[in-house]
Amino acid sequence: MRILLVEDDELLAKGMITRLKRMGYQPELCTTGSQALLAAQGSSFELMILDLGLPDGFALDIIRQLRHGGVTMPILVLTAQSQLETKLTALNSGADDYLVKPIDVLELEARIRVLCRRQQQRTDDNLQLAGISLNLQNHHCQFQQQDVNLTLREFMLLKEFMLKPDRILSRQQLEELSYGWDGDNESNAIEVHIHNLRKKLSADVIKTVRGVGYMLVTQYGH
Repeated sequence: MRILLVEDDELLAKGMITRLKRMGYQPELCTTGSQALLAAQGSSFELMILDLGLPDGFALDIIRQLRHGGVTMPILVLTAQSQLETKLTALNSGADDYLVKPIDVLELEARIRVLCRRQQQRTDDNLQLAGISLNLQNHHCQFQQQDVNLTLREFMLLKEFMLKPDRILSRQQLEELSYGWDGDNESNAIEVHIHNLRKKLSADVIKTVRGVGYMLVTQYGH
């Protein structure tokens, strides 16, 4: 899952990126509001984490512009201001949730999962389809009730496939998901991960759509 992180504090951003990647997310960093607007309008993200105190102005305008433009991804606001008025203004501008700095990374991760559940209209952190069970909180995976050990990249890819079943995902989408904008990945890395997923699950569960991409087939056994 791709997350747009908008934070100008270099040390805090570095720590959050490291933690988010360990949780199985792919964060992309912007340090100004103008960068964030361009990124949110020009690429696909599942969630934005937005620091209100940005160097090029208060970030509430970013929220308003995105909502006015029809961008519906969840926005989690980070603020050093604990005043109720600031929180209410952010929520009334279109933010979905907020955290007051200093943040606890475990609470941050829990808030992200809650926002994504709400956006995807799920009631818990368990994905189940095509004989696969995947827990988004602890990364536990089973196929046909047998435990499956996944690498972090395999987990990220499988989660994306399960959130978008029977839909073609392009190679570019999967590469951005796994490696980000500036990822230094080998040309066949996605194919290797998908090959390994097929070995661990079933050869038929992830279908290659030649020249287009890949898709998880929910009715592969029929």
